[in-house]
Amino acid sequence: MEAQSSTKMNSRKRRKDGPNGTADGGLIPRKVPRNTITLSEPAPFSDELEVDYSKPYVRVTMEEAVRGTHADRPVRVYADGIFDLFHSGHARALMQAKNLFPNTYLIVGVCSDELTHNLKGFTVMNEHERYDAVQHCRYVDEVVRNAPWTLTPEFLAEHRIDFVAHDDIPYSSAGSDDVYKHIKEAGMFAPTQRTEGISTSDIITRIVRDYDVYARRNLQRGYTAKELNVSFINEKKYNLQERVDKVKKKVKDVEEKSKEFVQKVEEKSIDLIQKWEEKSREFIGNFLEMFGPEGALKHMLKEGKGRMLQAISPKQSPSSSPAHERSPSPTSFRWPFSGKGSPSTSPAHHSQSDITAYDISEDEED
Repeated sequence: MEAQSSTKMNSRKRRKDGPNGTADGGLIPRKVPRNTITLSEPAPFSDELEVDYSKPYVRVTMEEAVRGTHADRPVRVYADGIFDLFHSGHARALMQAKNLFPNTYLIVGVCSDELTHNLKGFTVMNEHERYDAVQHCRYVDEVVRNAPWTLTPEFLAEHRIDFVAHDDIPYSSAGSDDVYKHIKEAGMFAPTQRTEGISTSDIITRIVRDYDVYARRNLQRGYTAKELNVSFINEKKYNLQERVDKVKKKVKDVEEKSKEFVQKVEEKSIDLIQKWEEKSREFIGNFLEMFGPEGALKHMLKEGKGRMLQAISPKQSPSSSPAHERSPSPTSFRWPFSGKGSPSTSPAHHSQSDITAYDISEDEED
């Protein structure tokens, strides 16, 4: 029942997954489990391992190695070198050797100081430091100390080596045009690629080229001139150069700070000018709005003038007023008497002509 249920679950998962390993619709990619297995110990030395020599040593052919061998019988690949100043180029070469075949057991041989100094040259790191550096590379399964310069059939049989990995460039040394020539002729050579731009010789060249810089740096870090093999005069020269560089750095810092200050002042001045222009335009606009030809002040003055004139000169009475109609005209008024004498106060002395004249004057007034 459990097997049937598991097959049903797998079939459902397969139906959900698309042709490219994604779910239908391509929104949810298939998750691959992360490999959390890491090495916790360095690779062992070959002279510390127990080897069962009772089993016969039978080499694996290239076809069998490429096809993949049984888990109990990995392909034993050997790579050797000096590995001085262990760098990424060394690690990449060992990575290629480890990945030559599906099931690879990588053995790395490291030459001793005596052999290396006699046949190649002086090294920066001693043999123990170089052993330790290779031992802690993640691709290495076993380390051979004091490895031989030229691989003999006895050495290959002792370590049960199937293939030898190295770059395909002929390696001339020890009176031979190529120390791996007999390995190539035996069909045991597996080529790898060199990493361009990085090598031990390149690193040493950089150090020699910039020797003064590194000597001054280490003097500043507390190393003595004797430890660096620096003469008294060179020590004083390096100290003087260090002081000059400090002064130059201070001057440069002051120049940069002054440039930043000037830049900030320029930015502030530009902002002030722009704000001043805006405020001046606003002030001029308000001034013209108030004191211009058609400004508010002119209208205010007109209104004030009109009010003053209205207050100074009152309104005249209308001509059709009833009181004016009843009042006699002063120019057409006639006394009801004739002659040069004073008028009589008696109403009986009024003549008919006077009454007639009065009536006429009223008609004229009307």
